[in-house]
Amino acid sequence: MTASPLLQTSGAVPGDGPDTGVAAHYGDPLREQRLLTEGLGVVDLSHRGVVTVTGPDRLSWLHSLTSQQLVDLPPRTSTETLVLTPKGHVEHALHVVDDGETTWLTVEPGTAPALAAWLASMRFMLRVEVADVSDDYAVLGEGVAREGAEGEPPTWLDPWPRLAGDSALYGPAPEAHPGRERRWREVIVPVADLPSAVGDRELVGTWAAESLRIAAWRPRLGAETDHRTIAHELDWLRTAVHLHKGCYRGQETIARVHNLGRPPRRLAFLHLDGSGHTLPDVGADVLLGDKVVGRVTSRARHHEDGPIALAVLKRNTDDAADLLVTPDVAAAQTVIVPR
Repeated sequence: MTASPLLQTSGAVPGDGPDTGVAAHYGDPLREQRLLTEGLGVVDLSHRGVVTVTGPDRLSWLHSLTSQQLVDLPPRTSTETLVLTPKGHVEHALHVVDDGETTWLTVEPGTAPALAAWLASMRFMLRVEVADVSDDYAVLGEGVAREGAEGEPPTWLDPWPRLAGDSALYGPAPEAHPGRERRWREVIVPVADLPSAVGDRELVGTWAAESLRIAAWRPRLGAETDHRTIAHELDWLRTAVHLHKGCYRGQETIARVHNLGRPPRRLAFLHLDGSGHTLPDVGADVLLGDKVVGRVTSRARHHEDGPIALAVLKRNTDDAADLLVTPDVAAAQTVIVPR
């Protein structure tokens, strides 16, 4: 992963894992969270991938391949969609905005080449062109709840946690959801314009952005997902899946689980015991008694709530039980997806 030029900023501490290449923080992660909450900071997300799709068939073509209604997407209106495996497991998560001529997709770090290659293989005779432009464009995250306007850079406004069209909720209604307080958008700018796009705003690290994401119960590809994940487990249908659109890869699983059953696992929010000085590792076992019932998928220190985490649990785990995260961190769970 090529390091962001903004890592040269004074005080920048490099991230690791999926956020390698950008700053985890700039010296004060809790203050940075508050800045982001107030809409005053900007997050360097230039490690995210950027893929463009052009051509007159671009929206109807993407509509036919992915989980969301895209065929009539208006310019500068944000949505998200999933690429599923034939068995319905989540493979890619696409943040989608169209500017009237180009559909812009931002994706998790390191996933753009595989996505672009798969999309290119599905072109057939349609009038579309796919390009991985990650080397030329970068993403900046902002605590702003506004779509991009005409003349501004392509901007993706996070729809979470509202119900996006004809879909379903597996968690609370939007007005009762903790994610309703989170404002978040991604602005796509040329890499050469990164410093000027930041301007005189304060830079905020990924630790701050991740903490606010976790507090909003917002799933992230590669964190809350593994090779078995289906969207229902993470309450991801609400923003990324249209339940009554035409056929697409993985649709059978989406429909079968929604109509006939419950997902085999469920996302939960954990308040962690804050008496220790370290957070549990991502991937740490979640225990009920001496039985492993799940794993920690994301964890952070929140500026108000202290140590928090998301975990994927077995569906039938008692939702009133106190849990333990290895090696010895007590965890109180809040139900996101009921069992």
